[in-house]
Amino acid sequence: MTEQQVIRLELIANRSVEDDLYDLLRKRNANPYYTKFSEVQGFGNSGPRRGDHIFPEENFLLIIYCDEQTADAIRLTVDELKLLFPREGIVLYRSAAQRIC
Repeated sequence: MTEQQVIRLELIANRSVEDDLYDLLRKRNANPYYTKFSEVQGFGNSGPRRGDHIFPEENFLLIIYCDEQTADAIRLTVDELKLLFPREGIVLYRSAAQRIC
């Protein structure tokens, strides 16, 4: 198999917006393959997410490998999601990746 260049996206968001994200992705016909980490804890611009009695909220994380067209659709979707939920923690990272096997 030859090496293939792909785009890696990492989406970290508050679990409260997850269903809305999937609805918006379907609306744009952007149905990427992804790996999901359901309960992610951390500290970011929106404050701590620890899933405990003091900081009860948690995030989820999607890792997506896709082509340019899908990455663009996801970016537009996340922009729209952030407009709908400006106070929730939602962040999207992009980097180059290489499939090697």
